[in-house]
Amino acid sequence: MSILLFVMLGVFIFMMFRRNKKTQQQQAELQSKFAPGVEVMTSFGLFGRIVDIDEAENKVTLELSPGNLATVHRQAVTKVVEPAAELAAASPAVPDDASSLTTPETGSPVTGTETPEETLKRLNDEGKKDS
Repeated sequence: MSILLFVMLGVFIFMMFRRNKKTQQQQAELQSKFAPGVEVMTSFGLFGRIVDIDEAENKVTLELSPGNLATVHRQAVTKVVEPAAELAAASPAVPDDASSLTTPETGSPVTGTETPEETLKRLNDEGKKDS
């Protein structure tokens, strides 16, 4: 019984070390992406662009808005923000007007192939199914 307890304790310790190693690898990967001009987010929610990195004192100078600088500890920067252009390319373009509601050739509203009578019949049939 005591052997099983020691085995479980060993597995637990192994899992702790493994998790710490993964966290350190993720942090090292993130810090390797740091360079002036990169958009980042801090652990307390500030977004900014890296202006300068002080390796000796582990400080990062962020430009929060034009002319506003903030100096934070290097570990406070927790996320590299992807540029908006890449995000916009990933999402479909949505027109900001009603042009998609009309056909380009005739300018008439886009309608289905169903006539009003067929629509009324379909809706009445659906109501009968529910009861």
